[in-house]
Amino acid sequence: MMQISLFNTLTRTIEPFTPRDRSAVLMYTCGPTVYRSVHIGNLRTYLMADWLRRALARAGHTVRQVVNITDVGHMRQEQLDQGEDKVVAAALAAGQTAGEIAAFYTDTFHQDLARLGITPAAVYPRASDHVPEMITIIKHLIARGHAYLADENVYFDVASFADYGALSGNVHGEGLEEGVRVTADPHKRDPRDFALWKAAEPGRTLQWPSPWGPGFPGWHIECSAMARKHLGEALDLHTGGVDNIFPHHEDERAQSEAASGGRFVRHWVHGQHLLVDGLKMAKSTGNAYTLDDLVSRGYDPVAFRYLCMSAHYRHRMNFTFAALRAAQQGLAHLRERVRLTPARAEPAWSEPWLTAFDAALADDLNVPAALGVVWKMLHAPGNEQAKVAALLDVDAVLGLGLGDVRPCEPPPAITELLQQRDTLRSRGDYDPSDRLRGRIEGEGYRLLDTREGPRLAPRDQPLPASDVTRSQDVPSLLDQPDTVAATIGLVVGNALDDLRRCVERVLRWCAGESMELFVVDNGSTDGSRQWLDERAAVEPRLRVLHTDHDLGEGAGRNAVLKQARGAMVVLVDTSIELSGNPLPALRQTLAESDVGLAGAYGLTTENIQCFEETDGREVDALEGYLLAIRRSVVRDVGLMDEKYRFYRNLDIDYSFQVRERGFRLVRAPDLPLIMHPHRIWNSMSEEQRDALSKKNFNRFLHRWRERTDLIRTPAPPAGRHH
Repeated sequence: MMQISLFNTLTRTIEPFTPRDRSAVLMYTCGPTVYRSVHIGNLRTYLMADWLRRALARAGHTVRQVVNITDVGHMRQEQLDQGEDKVVAAALAAGQTAGEIAAFYTDTFHQDLARLGITPAAVYPRASDHVPEMITIIKHLIARGHAYLADENVYFDVASFADYGALSGNVHGEGLEEGVRVTADPHKRDPRDFALWKAAEPGRTLQWPSPWGPGFPGWHIECSAMARKHLGEALDLHTGGVDNIFPHHEDERAQSEAASGGRFVRHWVHGQHLLVDGLKMAKSTGNAYTLDDLVSRGYDPVAFRYLCMSAHYRHRMNFTFAALRAAQQGLAHLRERVRLTPARAEPAWSEPWLTAFDAALADDLNVPAALGVVWKMLHAPGNEQAKVAALLDVDAVLGLGLGDVRPCEPPPAITELLQQRDTLRSRGDYDPSDRLRGRIEGEGYRLLDTREGPRLAPRDQPLPASDVTRSQDVPSLLDQPDTVAATIGLVVGNALDDLRRCVERVLRWCAGESMELFVVDNGSTDGSRQWLDERAAVEPRLRVLHTDHDLGEGAGRNAVLKQARGAMVVLVDTSIELSGNPLPALRQTLAESDVGLAGAYGLTTENIQCFEETDGREVDALEGYLLAIRRSVVRDVGLMDEKYRFYRNLDIDYSFQVRERGFRLVRAPDLPLIMHPHRIWNSMSEEQRDALSKKNFNRFLHRWRERTDLIRTPAPPAGRHH
């Protein structure tokens, strides 16, 4: 039996894994909180658990895995009202009950697991079904002196558990408030103490009766109760992401061991973070992709599984769409190999390769090394049929579904050509048979002659378009001469109706101009790509650049500035609808050599801390809904700061960048345009708007706070704050 060694988070060493009872490995995996679709970072953690489970099965173990579903809320009512409890907030927004919204996202979670080939767990217990078990544990903790009641709330007494902090190394509870996302609780004896049961305040939607009054469970007690019911008091394995270590797993371990008096988990296994383009995933960054996001861009879900095999589970993995594209190509090659070649086992040939594969798995679940063994085997001299047999053998662990790949079944016309070719080959007429091969392969097939006869595979399905992945990949034309009088540039992301309106009005009202319209499709998945490509095919003035994901507003606008070929560059937001030709007025405004930037909407400030709209001509900053700049000024001033992924305050930052070079900023009055509601702004909650705007404004202040010399003499304000 293969002996697997694993890194144990508790001991911080790689240890041989041995279950308590050889009849079954008891494995608990922290599941999702079902208020929205899980993102690909979560899915990487579930893939890690799946490979571990498959490796244990290959080593001869039977595994009983439990994956919980968290479908109860934890925040207090005032936070629910602010939308901070995501189960309840989602239910309210959709006009549904919390149970209905949780059921929907539970189904979505199971669909994602199935699409990735993740083996189903034995049980998926729901937290809402296990509140009585939670209450039982809490009562036991109180009786043993590990918990206390305070104003109908029950807290775990961390000081009573001497080994607290051993899992995470966080003995003193630093960062606890950040970890649980709540403000300081005055009922606690010690800031490290955590809630086991919270009293239900008036208006609380999710609540249950308890010996301490109506309330709801704390975050951590759920997993202890579900693990105990379905696996017992002592587990062999507990898996999750590194973000679970503190406080969740630290607290879960403390309360479980305090209740039982024994060791809760023998082996803690945690997967590292997944980054996207080097950044942490976040809704505010726009890179918290779901599996549906990948599928909508043309990727096979199993390609993401393949990609995750390229990085060890304890290492950070940097996700890019370029890497996913390469993974899909590698997956296609493996599938084609299976489709074209029948499997025939040759144990004497394959045994050394399978031994090397198992050795990689046994070494702390080194799936990347195991995959490397597979590719070395496929490229080594040897019988192709034996290689495919070994590939299907190891796929029981890899989980790519290669055993489901079937030989191609061509239509009757292709079958007839194959029969004709076979007849010609049997007569030795190789030239006409080769011509038939060409005809067959010209119909989209690959043909391989084997001892069992000819085998077909369809040509690889077209990979998703190889679009721009990084802003650095957009070539700059700034050092080339102007070819038209003006470039009008748009950056669009999933706003097809706004895009159509904006593009058609630009082409209509600027028809007599020497101009080009350059559109950056910033990772749209709503049909914008197709519409732009179709429109560009019949409109010579329209150029399009597609990115494979949202690069951010700053990077998108920089792509326009780098690719523009007009003497004047006009950046237009898709919320703007032209009602006439603005180019003559903008050109006239920029005719003064010391004017660097012109626009439709001006701002003024007295102290850089607050900006207000103004009707004056001379301004301190210009809003980015419509900005015009000479291409020669871009060469002097430089590009925008790409740290501004969100559009707010990018405009005032660039305004000050232009001012720093000694240029004036001028508002061009009475431009023929209509401003429609901003799609991105209106799609966000007030909390999201405030958070993103504040983040960007703080970035602006950090750079420009001391540059009050860049402020012109303030003009009377005309309206609202920027």
